[in-house]
Amino acid sequence: MLLRVLGSAAGGGSPQWNCGCGVCAAVRRGAAPPRTQSSVAVSVDNGERWFLVNASPDVRAQIEAFPGLHPRDDRTTPVEAVLLTDAELDHTLGLLLLREARALRLHATPAVHKTLSDGSGILRTLERYCAVEWQAVIPGSDFAPADGLSCRAFDVPTTKRARFGAGVDHGRVVGYRLTDERSGGTLVYLPGVQSLTPALRAEIAGCDCLLIDGTCWRDDELVRLGLAGKTSREMGHLPIDGPDGSLAQLRSLGVGRTIFVHMNNTNPILLEDAPERRIVEDSGMQVATDGLEVEV
Repeated sequence: MLLRVLGSAAGGGSPQWNCGCGVCAAVRRGAAPPRTQSSVAVSVDNGERWFLVNASPDVRAQIEAFPGLHPRDDRTTPVEAVLLTDAELDHTLGLLLLREARALRLHATPAVHKTLSDGSGILRTLERYCAVEWQAVIPGSDFAPADGLSCRAFDVPTTKRARFGAGVDHGRVVGYRLTDERSGGTLVYLPGVQSLTPALRAEIAGCDCLLIDGTCWRDDELVRLGLAGKTSREMGHLPIDGPDGSLAQLRSLGVGRTIFVHMNNTNPILLEDAPERRIVEDSGMQVATDGLEVEV
């Protein structure tokens, strides 16, 4: 299985356009590479066909930055389908930028589909431009979006308020466990997680590669900076640091390779010379950059 990190930052990217925090300022000075908003691409046939997991507002630039996603001839694209983890704008606005497709195949839970149709209205708008072939994703059930690729979505419990109020919690946020049926390689993509419950730990355990929510380093990161009144957990994201943070919890799960994605623009691990970055790397884990490629 081939993995390409298209975007490694949380919503707003890094630097965020309206933020002058220390990390954003350092990125603008060239102390770290800029990052676009969170999304990955996966292929199990040596790059002939690619599946996007989430479609960020930066999807056009992400496609242009990766020759593997360029069209092969007139209007023939290697983008086979899009899998969605939730209905957040940061993960779905890019669908509108794919409207020139003859048809767009979309894998999403009924809860996500309902929100995109009746809440944000993104699908209602997209359907005015191209056919949308929705494939319902049922958490806990395996499905095969292509020969050789097996997927299972799993529920990610969250208390984060549903901004568009679909009225459904089951399937509102999911992660994906993807398996290359030829090689047996397993990848878990979990860009948003509030708590590593026993059920989530079971989904993660023993996978070859885990890409996991790295939104904030500290739980009170945004509160300390005066940028928000809520902690990381209250916004639906488990912090990395602390005795019950993700860094401490992940060590026991037997994961082959752990990569943090979906970093907020304030997170010091974005900076290569930050002490927090060294802590992550000394733990044997990795901080994603846009364009990172992994063979699973």
